[in-house]
Amino acid sequence: MKTRLLGGIAALVVAIIGTVMLLIYVQGADKRAMANTETEEVYIVQREIPAGTVAAKFGDSVVKKSVPRSAIAADSVRNLDDLGNKVSSIEFMPGEQVLASRMVDPGAQVGPGRVEVPTGLQEVTLKLDIERVVGGNIQAGDTVGVLLSFKPKNDLAPDMTQMTFHKVLVTAVQDGSGTVADPDTEQSSQAASGGALNANKNSATQGKYLVTLARPAIDVEKIVFAAEFGKVYLTKEPGDATQGNSGVMTLGKALR
Repeated sequence: MKTRLLGGIAALVVAIIGTVMLLIYVQGADKRAMANTETEEVYIVQREIPAGTVAAKFGDSVVKKSVPRSAIAADSVRNLDDLGNKVSSIEFMPGEQVLASRMVDPGAQVGPGRVEVPTGLQEVTLKLDIERVVGGNIQAGDTVGVLLSFKPKNDLAPDMTQMTFHKVLVTAVQDGSGTVADPDTEQSSQAASGGALNANKNSATQGKYLVTLARPAIDVEKIVFAAEFGKVYLTKEPGDATQGNSGVMTLGKALR
């Protein structure tokens, strides 16, 4: 009789403990569900934003959306005005939140006239004639389009040009002697000089400019190959420029 009584009490205790644990779990589930339904508006990237883009020029590349609080990053931006004149230190991709930690001051440079290289990218320097660098009107922090041209040595293949890369970050600009053009000191003289690169017109290397670009390793290979065995042309391509190409351009396509 006593054994049965103890067994019944034990079963009752287990049942009570089970009920309490179930209630705790249900309450926790309710809290988790509630956390997921509580939202806050943050900026989400709709279109790619190149590294070096000023926050004020994000435009419709970003949109404010309600996101569950549990999915919001600690430094997600709620107000673009809070970023002032900061620029993106990396390339923002669609679906990302705009993070304050990925925005830097334009003065966050590695030296005069140079901007920080985004993580994961490599720098490569091209020596180009003035007409290939938008008349010298390029400076560190700008983004450019890169066209690669090739003239095959055999007569069976046509000459080819393609707009291969878009919105490539310029990390430094120099004249042919290697003097770095500093945007902060060059802006006041650009109107008279014809551009940031073109400030030192009297140099012995007039007409030749060094432009340093930041790209992933595989793109650097392609750019160097074109510099060695073909030709490179740059366009000034800001963040809001329409991008695209018609494929590989040949004489036949150019005359259609």
